[in-house]
Amino acid sequence: MTNVTSPLAGRAIGLANVPDPVFSGAMVGPGTAIDPVREPSEVVSPVDGVVVSLHPHAFVVVDESGHGVLVHLGIDTVQLNGEGFELLVNKGDTVARGQAVVRWDPAAVETAGKSPICPVVALEATAESLAELRESGDVKTGDSLFSWS
Repeated sequence: MTNVTSPLAGRAIGLANVPDPVFSGAMVGPGTAIDPVREPSEVVSPVDGVVVSLHPHAFVVVDESGHGVLVHLGIDTVQLNGEGFELLVNKGDTVARGQAVVRWDPAAVETAGKSPICPVVALEATAESLAELRESGDVKTGDSLFSWS
């Protein structure tokens, strides 16, 4: 069982409310999304594991069960070419839950015309394998978002 915790503070809104059909249609996988607090912050790992993919706007951490969790910082933020994002770890690093991975400013993303909403997705999972999914309410960094069996 993998417990996935929030990589940042904000409000849980669920994937269906993400302004991108790839995420809202759960094509990448099931999960939830966070509308982040609009202040510069560090985005942390949602699980203990290895960073297998790392971009300024997105990262994937795979835990010892082989569960990969995608954290995508904002929508269409790849078009910002890393502007406003600072990587704090390297691909291949082992990270602990709660360890800072990227520093960013959601307000700057919004100013650049992009949505700062952050999908948190269970890669290659089925909707049935997730439980206790948070899709509403305020969340703090480290609060549980869902469990994955």
